Amino acid sequence: MSTMRNFLVLSVMVCLLSPLFAQEATSHRAPAVPLIANDPYFSVWSMADRLTDAPTKHWSEASQPMTGLIRIDGRVFRWMGSQPRRRELIAQIEPMQQESVEVLPLHSRYRFTAAGIALEVSFFTPLFPADMDVLSRPVTYLSWKTQSTDGAQHRVELLLDVSPQIAVNEGAQPVTWGRSHVEGLSLLNLGTRDQATLHQSGDRMRIDWGYFHLAVPDAAGARNELSSDAMAQFAETGTLKDVDDIEMPRAAVSSKGEAAHLAVAMQLGSVGSSPVERHTLLAYTEGYAIQYLGRQLRPYWQRNGMTESAMLAAAERDYPLLEVKGKKFDADLSADMLKVGGADYAYLASLLFRQTLAAHKLVADLDGTPMLFSKENDSNGCIDTVDVTYPSSPFFLLFNPQLLKAQLEPLMRYAALPRWRFPFAPHDLGTYPLADGQVYGGGEVNEVDQMPVEESGNLILMIAALGRSEGNWEFARRYMPQLTQWAAYLETKGMDPENQLSTDDFAGHLAHNTNLSIKAIEALGAFAKIARGVGDVKLAERYEKVVRPLPATWEKMARDGDHYKLAFDQPGTWSQKYNLVWDRILDLNLFPASVMQTEWAFYEKHLEVYGLPLDHRKTFTKLDWEVWTATLSKDPKQFHDLVHRLVVWSDATPSRVPTTDWYDTISGRQMGFQARSVVGGIFVKALLDPQVVSKWKLQAGKGD
Repeated sequence: MSTMRNFLVLSVMVCLLSPLFAQEATSHRAPAVPLIANDPYFSVWSMADRLTDAPTKHWSEASQPMTGLIRIDGRVFRWMGSQPRRRELIAQIEPMQQESVEVLPLHSRYRFTAAGIALEVSFFTPLFPADMDVLSRPVTYLSWKTQSTDGAQHRVELLLDVSPQIAVNEGAQPVTWGRSHVEGLSLLNLGTRDQATLHQSGDRMRIDWGYFHLAVPDAAGARNELSSDAMAQFAETGTLKDVDDIEMPRAAVSSKGEAAHLAVAMQLGSVGSSPVERHTLLAYTEGYAIQYLGRQLRPYWQRNGMTESAMLAAAERDYPLLEVKGKKFDADLSADMLKVGGADYAYLASLLFRQTLAAHKLVADLDGTPMLFSKENDSNGCIDTVDVTYPSSPFFLLFNPQLLKAQLEPLMRYAALPRWRFPFAPHDLGTYPLADGQVYGGGEVNEVDQMPVEESGNLILMIAALGRSEGNWEFARRYMPQLTQWAAYLETKGMDPENQLSTDDFAGHLAHNTNLSIKAIEALGAFAKIARGVGDVKLAERYEKVVRPLPATWEKMARDGDHYKLAFDQPGTWSQKYNLVWDRILDLNLFPASVMQTEWAFYEKHLEVYGLPLDHRKTFTKLDWEVWTATLSKDPKQFHDLVHRLVVWSDATPSRVPTTDWYDTISGRQMGFQARSVVGGIFVKALLDPQVVSKWKLQAGKGD
């Protein structure tokens, strides 16, 4: 009874909110549109203007084709995927007219028309940060709504066809397939023959263990097929034969042909003015997802022994309520971001919400403790990288600090082990999905190419923010020996850093880095708060005394006329001082407001068409740092001007990949990186709004 009551209440609220949100919607062209956005392996995108312009792809740009066809009164059109290059489909299948595409926090919605029919296609991944059970389910819902546009009745059939490439890393890998049934769902399943669990690690790789599932509700009255010629059958007859290919295993893709595709055909009957709706579930399950310090860990949803069948059945039962909640979530979040930062900011938040979460995998340790592992996509493939968690931390602090703790927990456990023998913090835990120890730079062997000031400062700042958000300091208390050691390192090395890498390692080593010095100063102030939080008043007072004179010293050393230098010993240089944002996040109040006022007066003279360069050396920039820098301006016009340039860039960039965070401010081209979680840093503006923070904190507290 309570579930139905909640469903009805949510439905009414969404109906009230939707018209308001629709008025704010504007037309944008995303660099790439998220379709399936669950984790680093189950991540499929449209990287073109129209869903019918190119094959759908994994974030790494490897093809993972999903093709959609529709028959309207016997005439065949495409609504997803490029023209099938199959001998059985020699005739050109024309695309439907794409009228619009809208990227919302949890939904991507397309609207098409053809031959008197309007078709709405929706991809919905229920990544509710406050609900870790649902968040961890590897499920995306694909739904359709059809309706006549000309007042006439039209006979309509729909087809979805998924290539076996969705379950392999390389096309030559042999796959097997089969059918099964769970409560309310018919399943088509496909995976590699060898099932070599957690056998490899790396960056631009796809999962090749576990199984992809195309789950079709029994109530849909659909016909399913595991066949390499399903599209041809549908194009000719509007249905499938329910006859499966049985010659397996076969290479997913080879010069001799393809293995079985997973296909579903739905008969919608005579469609008129009343909408006709259907949906399917797209899922990918694996027994073990992450290896952490030698032990293999299961996805979080499996922590209590839940089976694949039970999970999929629950996902289907929950769909109506989740869809309503998802629409409300989209409307609420968009309205909040509009209030906080304007229409451009709200659009960026919608564009980047799923990308932030989809670069992580939520698993459970052996005792059930949630652990959230990031993957450093399109960089070096590192897992749980500290300076990837750092820029994304505003997202998690805003929506559910427990998810930030779940990222910090495995890292801090590792740092507390005797094998980590350095006086500063580690950089990473390995290469995804194997979190068996640092691999970056000197690894566990030496200090070559480490990031001592960077990572020590990052962890102290994030742990201070976590304690402040939670209102308790238990996490910090457990790791005080490590935090105290890192604070001592920053006290010695942080004010005027040696020749070290920072998080902007693509720009190379830099000594006397003024922005890195800011991080160290802010971290020392944060450590004083941690010490006071855990009840060590003497230690807190000591570090309060240490940090108090440092901002004035910094100003004196960094000043260069009308701005502040890139490096203390380099007059005539400049850089973004984005690390100052922690002065506001943690209410440290170490630096006078005049520092950023001075910087912003200088930045305005150096803005390019697509944003603000990272520093004077190149015209490239970082998306996350730009929003941090914009947030530090006291003038709303400066914030809106810079954020508008970012949206103009995202609409115009020729780099059609899941949004990059490193691009050129003049050409708009991607310099490197894509599909990374660091874009969650743009939520820092919302994190500094007390009303918005209170609202989402309440939701996280309810787990809803």
